[in-house]
Amino acid sequence: MFLRQREPLSFDRSVSGKRGMDLPKLDVPEAKDTRPAHLRRSGFDALPELSEVEVIRHFTRLSKWNYGVDDGIYPLGSCTMKHNPRLNEKVAGLPGFTDSHPMAPDALVQGNLEMIYTLQEWLKEITGLPGVTLQPSAGAAGELTGVMLIRAYHVSKGAKRRVILIPDSGHGTNPATAAMAGYEVVELPSLPDGTIAFDDVTDPVNGKVRKGLRTLVSELGTEIAGAMITNPNTVGVFEYRFKEVSDLLHSVGALVYMDGANMNALVGVARPGDFGVDVMHLNLHKTMSTPHGGGGPGAGPVCCGENLMPFLPVPVVVRDTVKVGEGEVPRHSYRWDWKRPQSIGKVHTFYGNFGILVRALTYCLSHGSDGLKEATLRAIVNANYIRARLKGAYALHIDSPSLHEVVFSDTLQAKHDVHTLDIAKRLIDHGYHPPTIYFPLIVPGALMIEPTESEDKGELDAFCDTMLAIAKEAETDAEALHQAPTLAPLRRMDETTAARKPVLRWAKG
Repeated sequence: MFLRQREPLSFDRSVSGKRGMDLPKLDVPEAKDTRPAHLRRSGFDALPELSEVEVIRHFTRLSKWNYGVDDGIYPLGSCTMKHNPRLNEKVAGLPGFTDSHPMAPDALVQGNLEMIYTLQEWLKEITGLPGVTLQPSAGAAGELTGVMLIRAYHVSKGAKRRVILIPDSGHGTNPATAAMAGYEVVELPSLPDGTIAFDDVTDPVNGKVRKGLRTLVSELGTEIAGAMITNPNTVGVFEYRFKEVSDLLHSVGALVYMDGANMNALVGVARPGDFGVDVMHLNLHKTMSTPHGGGGPGAGPVCCGENLMPFLPVPVVVRDTVKVGEGEVPRHSYRWDWKRPQSIGKVHTFYGNFGILVRALTYCLSHGSDGLKEATLRAIVNANYIRARLKGAYALHIDSPSLHEVVFSDTLQAKHDVHTLDIAKRLIDHGYHPPTIYFPLIVPGALMIEPTESEDKGELDAFCDTMLAIAKEAETDAEALHQAPTLAPLRRMDETTAARKPVLRWAKG
């Protein structure tokens, strides 16, 4: 019942004078309000007046509208919405982690510093890169940190480089990051198989020639600061010529940044440092299963090669070996290293999003290296199982082998005037969160599905059965899809207007 119950705003339920509690009358003189008149509150219109039971019921009903990984499969592609183990939460809630002060002396937080150092060592091994900072608070912050390292490196060499190359299959944050770091973005075209084009590509629609990687490197040369490449890319395809890309860019002194948003497909199987990556970020809130609903908190550590280590943000946790007697087991102490004269500075206060880092290391330790590899392989198997079951019912615009996610197109359904948005809205009626839609842009009417390693065959089959039923419905009853969702508390909204002209303030009316 509650799923179909339309819940009004708390402001609309408000009744003047209603209270959830009573406070005793003041037994001391009321303090004189010395604030300037324009800073004084003239009334309480900005706050709803409700009883306690109304507040509880309001937020409980709203919570029943929500959909999360505890409800079922959350197939958002490139978002890795996997199960969040309760062990992670238990460990992150230990008093030694929650009660320590970020400004405490190193000697009083040795356990916390050892935790950070240990996570750094895990990430070094996973990526094959020797330098790590755990400060960035999410993927986009990691991107900016990584590109700033590239800039600092070139500045230290006296080089004035102005261009960052980004494939048209890249994440939308990549060009924004490059622009924020002061670079001009030049787009790399993709081949029909979804990978980066080395040679020039002719657009079959307008006949325009788009310059491939070789041409751009030849023409721009030492103007190129680097390239930002997602691997596996947003089509779910591994850039199998990545080492060639790296070698070509390195030949003109440019550096290679890898967007590690899809590292869920590589952990334990392939190390970016081994195929020429100079710097990358990882989304620990995705790859290592920490919660990231509602926009955060997250963690986007950056790993880099030795050439970029001097520029890492300060401070970095280092380990010192304590001298002991002959025959005794060496002991270690941990400290913040602030002596980095070439550092780009701080990108986050104190420890970064410390609770997320604790959860991420817990995930690593509870899986072990073999378990992390198994999780990667299972994520790939799950995506390919969905691909095999839905292929034919939904079009594969790019038919290259899939890794952790599969991207379908709505071209088969479009013949019946049913489009990606209709399919996504119909999934809501069946109790599923829709997958990522209309991204990546190089796939028309994209439906990007990532099941992660969390789902068993039964859950995958139930989702696939629903997708197949919707595909059949598109052929027989397209209008039902046009009307979807019919069971949700809210029907279709004008999403463009909502995004461009959001109503952010309640007004009594």
